Amino acid sequence: MVGLLVGAIAVGVIFLYGCVGEILTEKAGHLNLGIPGIMCLGAAGGACGVDIYMNSLANVNEASWLALILIAILFASVFGAFGGAIYSFLTVTLRSNQNITGLALTTFGAGFAQFFMNTYVKGIHFAAASRIIKKALPFAKDLGWFGEIFLGHGVLVYFGILVAVLVGLFLKKSKVGLNLRAIGENPATADAAGINVNAYKYGAILIGSAIAGLGGMFYLMDYIGGSWSEATTIESYGWLSIALVIFTLWKPNLSILGAILFGALYISPYVLPSLIPGVIVGPSLEILKIVPYIVTLIVLIVTSILDSKENQPPASLGLNYFREDR
Repeated sequence: MVGLLVGAIAVGVIFLYGCVGEILTEKAGHLNLGIPGIMCLGAAGGACGVDIYMNSLANVNEASWLALILIAILFASVFGAFGGAIYSFLTVTLRSNQNITGLALTTFGAGFAQFFMNTYVKGIHFAAASRIIKKALPFAKDLGWFGEIFLGHGVLVYFGILVAVLVGLFLKKSKVGLNLRAIGENPATADAAGINVNAYKYGAILIGSAIAGLGGMFYLMDYIGGSWSEATTIESYGWLSIALVIFTLWKPNLSILGAILFGALYISPYVLPSLIPGVIVGPSLEILKIVPYIVTLIVLIVTSILDSKENQPPASLGLNYFREDR
């Protein structure tokens, strides 16, 4: 069970980055189905930054933990924001269909990341860099199961939780966050109140995409140990991140627990057979793999029946804003 919880947190943080980035985007009224592609871009960006830094060293053992982390975060954020810039230009400025644009961005992001990695990134020192990035707190082993579950992760796990908390506070407590939520509910009213709707939309999409990009980098450089050959499944994590937005009712703070739950459900088909031998086999394993989607549908149905405005998506979600129609 300790292994299940440790794995759930590790996988959950991948979902958490994508979910928080998408929540920020959706609060501006934009449904970005390109999150899977943006996470692919983030993985390629983080890998590029790590590759440049590690190759610049005479000896990889001289790598600075802090410099490596900061460079990986910076490059992943920039590449993720690049995907967000494409999406925002098409949907905010050119007012193209958000759903189609997002799906196209997912295809573009996955293809571009694969081409970029195969063409420009050597990846010779990825395994060494991954060991540095995912290094746990030094005293975690001394605290038994508690340390293994809660302190036995790399710094990017705790950074993801911190980002979720800060985004939640930003949306609820700051004036800029309240303006952003107003735009998501009724951009025409916000525009009439003097709020620069397009500027807020661009800002939310770019920052949200940068955060989502960190999820792809975390997956590559922490969760799977820096192996790009095994990183072809990033897209599936992106789709579950979007589902997690609905499951957590567009609340970044709640997404922390939701991400861990989704992580547990995601890895349960691979862990439970060893915990309960002979019970969960065959079709049961396949059913477990789709449980996160089923749970999301149930939450969507329940919240629709209850019709609580606090638990509903932004009223203008998926609708482009035409100022002339105000």
